[in-house]
Amino acid sequence: MTLVEHIRELRSRLTRAVLGILVGVGVGLFFAQDIFDVIKKPYCDLKLAPGTECGFVALGVTDPFTLKLRLALYAGLVIAAPIWLYQLWAFVAPGLHRHERRWAYLFASIAGPLFFLGAFMAYFVVGKGMHFLVSAGVGGFALTLEITKYVSFVINLVLLFGLSFEFPVLLLLLNFTGVVSGKKMLGWWRVAILMCTIFAAVTTPDPGPFGMTLLALALSVLYFAAVAVALLNDKRRNRKRRKEYGDLGDDEASELEYDPEPIEAAEPIAAPTAVDSPQPVAERRWDDMT
Repeated sequence: MTLVEHIRELRSRLTRAVLGILVGVGVGLFFAQDIFDVIKKPYCDLKLAPGTECGFVALGVTDPFTLKLRLALYAGLVIAAPIWLYQLWAFVAPGLHRHERRWAYLFASIAGPLFFLGAFMAYFVVGKGMHFLVSAGVGGFALTLEITKYVSFVINLVLLFGLSFEFPVLLLLLNFTGVVSGKKMLGWWRVAILMCTIFAAVTTPDPGPFGMTLLALALSVLYFAAVAVALLNDKRRNRKRRKEYGDLGDDEASELEYDPEPIEAAEPIAAPTAVDSPQPVAERRWDDMT
């Protein structure tokens, strides 16, 4: 394919992806109130003063409408994920080798469940963190949260936890490409646990130990799971290498069969011919891309 044909295909893939997202946004608009009810549940589950409700305050006239559009957009991206991910894969896949496609299938099958697992844990941590923050503070007042800040807080925490759970996928990608071995990753376990703890302490919303310990423990377990898979992959790679190269060392040259063929005489080069003069351009045409 030429460059213009690639651009045309990219335009077609993007158009289909955008149309799929628009359909998902339409579905998200229909279920926006249900999504908001799920998001506000951790706040409503707090043990507030008797007779009070989990109310919110909006500081702008357009805040309820823009919040509905935001929720619909997030829901549309999730609902239309099979469509726009397929369009992305259909554009990239022709340029990949067969083994690279197998890796992409493997990493995609792992990344999706890990992201939703991290999102579910974030939703669980939000409730516990808010309960700690409210119960540990001073009382004697009505708690009313600003609606856009609360929704942004919950969604950002869900995205942060979901993306942090993709850390093992990055480690496996480095291992499968031969950048880092499983043995070296195992030797970094102390540093990895320390980094997981620091990351959990910075990202969790409450200063209590519950959310931080839960996230650090989950990331550490995922790290050791990735190390175990990397060790198995290294073992498979070494077994394949021994089958192909035997006991040949990395710094030892293999024996090459050298059987040169005789070089025949070159054919005579014909005399150059004159090049025809160029024809004048009658009309300049532009395609739909240029």
